[in-house]
Amino acid sequence: MSDTMGHISSSAARRAETAGPQGRPFAGKTVAVVHAAWHSCGSYQVNVSQIAAYKALGARVVSVAMMDDFARRPPRGGRWTTYFEASRDIGADRRFYSGAPFSALASRVLVDGWWRLIHGDQASWLIELAKRAPLPEGFESESIDFIHANHYFTLPFAERLMRGRKVPVVLETQDIQARQYVLRNKGGFFITPHATYDDMLEVELSWMRRADLCAHLNEEEHRDFQKLLPELRHALIYPAVASTPLARGRDIIIVASDNYGNYMSLRWFLQEVMPFAGGARVAIYGNIDGGVKRRDAALYESHRALFKGRVDDIGAVYANAGCVLLPTVEGHGLSIKAVEALSCGAPLVATPLAFRGMQVNPAKLGNVALAENARQFAALWRDAQARAVSGGPAEPERSDTRRLYEDAFSPEAYARALAMAAATL
Repeated sequence: MSDTMGHISSSAARRAETAGPQGRPFAGKTVAVVHAAWHSCGSYQVNVSQIAAYKALGARVVSVAMMDDFARRPPRGGRWTTYFEASRDIGADRRFYSGAPFSALASRVLVDGWWRLIHGDQASWLIELAKRAPLPEGFESESIDFIHANHYFTLPFAERLMRGRKVPVVLETQDIQARQYVLRNKGGFFITPHATYDDMLEVELSWMRRADLCAHLNEEEHRDFQKLLPELRHALIYPAVASTPLARGRDIIIVASDNYGNYMSLRWFLQEVMPFAGGARVAIYGNIDGGVKRRDAALYESHRALFKGRVDDIGAVYANAGCVLLPTVEGHGLSIKAVEALSCGAPLVATPLAFRGMQVNPAKLGNVALAENARQFAALWRDAQARAVSGGPAEPERSDTRRLYEDAFSPEAYARALAMAAATL
């Protein structure tokens, strides 16, 4: 998920609260949104959107952040300080924090978790940390009516928050985590026998079975989990993505955060598409510059002038765009940067994989040009630049991509979908 989302998260929260769906089915209820203590990433923005949506539906919402590593008791410790500073806009009515204390090292965590971790089993390690996260200070005064947990590994912690009561739990999966662990383990130093995808997936599935409803962010994830856990209830709920400003400029841009899928996609663009560019221009925004430099210094140096790095106001970048390029050839799950591009209403040049996880045929979107190979991508890019130079996009607010964003990915759409799913509980 894109790290650009945090820059516009507060506007998403305001829109969901002020323009929510008809009715307030959670009026008088307290909802606990349980999540990892992450910030400046797509998952954090998903949490912000969840909180805003439940408030729009009438709930009082508490945020409960769990550190995914050993941590000093909050607010002490560098990671907590950084998290507090970066999450001021989370929007909850009250906030709580917890994490496995260093004293837990005296427990069986080294046997139950760390021994598996050195073999690459991140799935079990996170579960063992969550089991040892204490009830947050002051939480005893809360009476929780509904829990919205994020990622399977927060569920042991969420069960502690129930304090023996039966509370409905929605689990938002945010991709099959075992896939992410396999990607992270590439190139890592682990002891054989290495934890396999199937090993880690079974840990994930065993904990998911404790949820009352599983919410999934994209079509692929929804389909896969329905097959893996047919006995559970499932709902496809696209994440709310904050709207970017409408594109009324002439710049050709790529926006990407530093993850492995984005690196592979940008490497394809630089190595395979650029030779056919014929002088077409592009500016690349986001912290992907650091990822390329770290993984392939020579590639970075040969294209250094294209990289603009992370900027404080990504909205201004989209506002000045005449076309957004989405050269996606790698990645799992819904592409948040693709949804951001939809919201700005600009013409898009993209590969079909950029629209993964969406129930949409991108070939039917009037302002989208699809490329099946590098040479075709470059040709469409040159055409888009020529049109942008001649006057920029016409009426982005009326574009097919903007309408798709409003119908499926806006804060209002998210709140409606969440209310429908929660009603089944």
